[in-house]
Amino acid sequence: MKRLACAALFSLAATLPAAAQTVDAQFRQWLQNDLWPEARGKGISAETFNAAFAGVSVNLKLPDLVLPGQKPETPKTQHQAEFGAPGNYFAENTVAGVAGGGRNRAGRLKPALDAIERRTGVPAGVVLAVWGRESGFGAAKIPHNAFEVLGTKAFLATRKEMFRKELLAALEMVERGHVSVAAMKSSWAGALGQPQFLPTSYLAHAVDGDGDGRADIWNSQADTLASIANYLAHYGWVKGRDWGFEVTVPQNVSCALEGPDRGRKIADWAGMGISRVNGRPFPEHEARQEGYLLMPAGRNGPAFIVTPNFYVLKKYNESDLYALFVGHAGDRIAYGDRRFAGNWGKVDKLYRSDIAAMQRGLEKLGYDVGGADGLPGFRTRRSIGEWQARKGMQPTCFPDAALVRALK
Repeated sequence: MKRLACAALFSLAATLPAAAQTVDAQFRQWLQNDLWPEARGKGISAETFNAAFAGVSVNLKLPDLVLPGQKPETPKTQHQAEFGAPGNYFAENTVAGVAGGGRNRAGRLKPALDAIERRTGVPAGVVLAVWGRESGFGAAKIPHNAFEVLGTKAFLATRKEMFRKELLAALEMVERGHVSVAAMKSSWAGALGQPQFLPTSYLAHAVDGDGDGRADIWNSQADTLASIANYLAHYGWVKGRDWGFEVTVPQNVSCALEGPDRGRKIADWAGMGISRVNGRPFPEHEARQEGYLLMPAGRNGPAFIVTPNFYVLKKYNESDLYALFVGHAGDRIAYGDRRFAGNWGKVDKLYRSDIAAMQRGLEKLGYDVGGADGLPGFRTRRSIGEWQARKGMQPTCFPDAALVRALK
């Protein structure tokens, strides 16, 4: 009976001649012949499956799609994204908006936030900063049908397997009664609700914060805040530790010492001459523990000594800049508006393809850049610094036009 019920939904695809089938009809065949058997094997009922995909068609406006029979295109340089200056990520109106919005809500939500911090160890400022960054404290429009987005991407995206896993998790959410099909609204990337969880993250981390028996991350502020903190706690947030400190790094300390695999006691960093920008010593309980050098713009911007909690923030979003934004905004929510002491310098106009070419050049020389993806992560930054030092140059640990020309 389940097979018959599911087949009824897809009768259109079966009646169209093969030569006349559209991408949409191919999508329907894929749902019936490929996705449905796996979903059924995972305990998804035909009722849930049919309801999820009723009226759903392929959304070809979504990015990173490859039509059936085609190969992914390699964009030409002039069409690739321009490499953005890290400082752009910290536009003051954006940071101030999250910090101010967080402070405005901190008092009203204090009982819930205090309870969350007691339970998870995650400070209120951090939780509020994530909420503000992800959805503007719930004000951002999240208008897409999650099954349309995830279905399209599982069928056509360049990362099909990832989105297939998320699509099956979304079906499981409905099957378990966590949410109705109608309420499954997402971003264009398939992220759900105010914390912008992917479905697998919802199943693993979403919790009921208001005691009504449901984890409603679309409408409940208490559930949203509790779920964000629960996510960070599950990934190892260390209670009682900060996320990091802005510091001054002397010129005789190499920027190539950056990275989570090159940690040392914070007291040892201090012994090398690294100091907090506010002139205060590192807290005693932090000084005894491990910290890591972070220079997201190399010598071209502010520097930090960060703790393991910084890398927990990166579990929410793999970007160093994202984690730094959340930590910084969280501090401003908790302690008032304190801008970075260091300035973000100017960046040469480069394309990501330029950065990728430079990375491939470094790889040929034996450096581990973490992959030639056009994004200068810490492995790329410190590889630049090590190459510069070997050439007798003052390390900057950041891409520029001259480096691209020298290493292409």
